[in-house]
Amino acid sequence: MTKRADKNASAGLDRQIERLEDRRASKEEARAAGDLKGQKARSSAERLLTRTMSGAIYALATLVCLFVGPFTTTVLIAAEAWLCCSEFFRICRMGGRMPNEVVGLAAALLFPLAAYANGLLALTLVIFMLLMACAVWYVLTPRANIADVAVTAFGPVYTSLAFSSVVLIRASDAGLTGALLALTVMLSIWGNDAMAYFVGSAIGAHKLAPRISPSKSVEGFVGGLVGSVLVWVLVALFLVPTLDVALAAGCGLVVGIAAVFGDLFESRIKRGAGVKDSGNLIPGHGGLLDRSDSMLFGGMAAFFLLRFGGIL
Repeated sequence: MTKRADKNASAGLDRQIERLEDRRASKEEARAAGDLKGQKARSSAERLLTRTMSGAIYALATLVCLFVGPFTTTVLIAAEAWLCCSEFFRICRMGGRMPNEVVGLAAALLFPLAAYANGLLALTLVIFMLLMACAVWYVLTPRANIADVAVTAFGPVYTSLAFSSVVLIRASDAGLTGALLALTVMLSIWGNDAMAYFVGSAIGAHKLAPRISPSKSVEGFVGGLVGSVLVWVLVALFLVPTLDVALAAGCGLVVGIAAVFGDLFESRIKRGAGVKDSGNLIPGHGGLLDRSDSMLFGGMAAFFLLRFGGIL
């Protein structure tokens, strides 16, 4: 009896092991593809942590440069503009264009420095130098075509000249007010992105631009505008008393709209070239241009509104 019981127990154990192995084998394909629930949860947590950490480092570096002074802000923006322009040229090459990167990247580096040195006059001089360099290159280089010249000139204007608006805002006042105004522009755009994501994820039902960015919704767009306006109004009420609340609300609205179109514009560029991200510089965020696309148009809109509103 004992031997028979042991034999039956052993057979039962073998069947149980066999069932476990069959179950494991049935999940092998899903495991290899990373489709198991545990794998998905771990992957999502890792992506969120990576995105949060890299975003926090980026935000901290930006805050330090803004509050140390206009020159450190200029150095930061010049470096970021150069990298954004480089990523833009990378997308253009993948789309079949051959920009003159030496000319374009040199202009990308000069625009923020010109904004810091002498404002609008120096920026105009850099634009002239850029156009002249493109013209000389085109005349002397038979292989170059007009499309290559166009993207060479457009690249630094789109990435660096637009980014220089942050330098102009920061340099308008060397003290705390200049830092707060520049920070407000950034916070409103970050707030716009965050609110658009949360509202869109919760109640988004109507696509904003399905062919360009399928994840964006009209509800998220409205939520983002609310977030942008809220940041500007709070700053006007508690931090920058010279900023009229009505002007602040208008800035929040216009900057929010411009930021969304900046995002969609870059998405359209990437879609045209068949790329997902402009680069992989910032873990969890893609390239720096992916991170800064909203800032380019939003910053320019903020600069003109603050200038015409008598704040700068």
